[in-house]
Amino acid sequence: MSEAMTTDLYEATMALSYLREGMTGPATFDLYARDLPPLRGFLVAAGLEPALDFLSGFRVEPEDVAAFAAAMHRPYEDLEPLLGLGFDGEVRAVPEGRIVLAGEPLLELTAPLPQAQLVETYLMGQLSHQTTIASKAARCVLAAEGRPVVDFSLRRTHGPWAGMQSARLSAMTGFTATSNVAAAVAYGIEASGTMAHAYIEAFPDEETAFRAFARTHPGPVTFLVDTYDTATGVATAARVLSELESGPSGAIRLDSGDLGERAVRAREILDAAGLPEVRIVVSGGLDEYSVEELVHSGAPIDVFAVGTRMGVSADAPALDTAYKLVAYDGTPVMKLSSAKATAPGAKQVWRRPGYADVIGERDELPPGGGAPLLETVMREGRRTGAPDTLDRARRRFDTDLAGLPPHARRIRHPVPPRPATSAGLAGLAGRVRHRIEHRLAAAGEAAGRQAA
Repeated sequence: MSEAMTTDLYEATMALSYLREGMTGPATFDLYARDLPPLRGFLVAAGLEPALDFLSGFRVEPEDVAAFAAAMHRPYEDLEPLLGLGFDGEVRAVPEGRIVLAGEPLLELTAPLPQAQLVETYLMGQLSHQTTIASKAARCVLAAEGRPVVDFSLRRTHGPWAGMQSARLSAMTGFTATSNVAAAVAYGIEASGTMAHAYIEAFPDEETAFRAFARTHPGPVTFLVDTYDTATGVATAARVLSELESGPSGAIRLDSGDLGERAVRAREILDAAGLPEVRIVVSGGLDEYSVEELVHSGAPIDVFAVGTRMGVSADAPALDTAYKLVAYDGTPVMKLSSAKATAPGAKQVWRRPGYADVIGERDELPPGGGAPLLETVMREGRRTGAPDTLDRARRRFDTDLAGLPPHARRIRHPVPPRPATSAGLAGLAGRVRHRIEHRLAAAGEAAGRQAA
């Protein structure tokens, strides 16, 4: 089956119905995020490149028709009108790396209605997921306040495919390296990694493990020092690093416990050993909230290795995106559902200083000082230019980030839930016990009446 099968069943049914009803006029759909996730001040547009690749090669093949027919429990002939359907429409979109706000179209697509309907799921999946991860990664970079941040997410993302995306998107938003070898090669990102606790445990002691690792690794090494006793591990690493033929360089990594407190003690040990240039890397459940706390505490941390919480955007793993019809066959249309109304017609987003963005009609004159965000990236089913590059997306992000207002840059921390007190729990238990006793008494009275 081809990528044309990356769709929901109802979309195939609707596309088939449009074809049977002769409804093949041009339809315009907007893809946008309804709201920002809680505590977020912005989003980073991402996922456009794979979306354009998909549209460029989109075509319903015979095996796709057979799959649709099987899923619908209908004869092949009933679904045959879909055969050969491709994409020959126009796409206008926000280039990857641009900072956007809620309600602003990430992508606007105009194509014959059946085509526009069949590509909905793939486009939403790509742009929703990748914008979510890029936005989370950007917050980690902001929290680090200039300190390097490295992607350690591969082993915890939702599959290798998502891990490749996390590496690329984090590099786009300012991460300096990734532990993902395939992504490093594919996207030209610096590869960075260290050792696992299992490596240390496989040797008789830490020093033997460190020396073996240094013999294998040609460049500056990073030793994981908290498998057993952290202070002893740092001292052992300092001794091995100072004796390496390449000179005292490299880093140590802390992966557990109070990272700020352990970093202070590790820095003291390294400095006392005459190794002020040895860097301290920290990892272990980090996100923008913990990174910001460590930075503001003044902990002597040089590099943050961020993994799971960035790779799955743990606090906001889903983006509330929509793909809505806004015009059909030359007529603007809109949805009036409560809390989900849509604005009709093709649009343009105008970026003004201070992110005072204005959403207007596609062809209206721009407001004063406004620059358009949506660019035409595909006409008649073909790209209007060469595929975008990671470097260009990174430059866009850096430029937009520099102009982002302070209130949108701020890392607002979630309010922790109030702990239940022992008195409160006792009161709750008493109320539950009272209700149970009341119900038992009522049941007993009912049973007595029946017996009488």
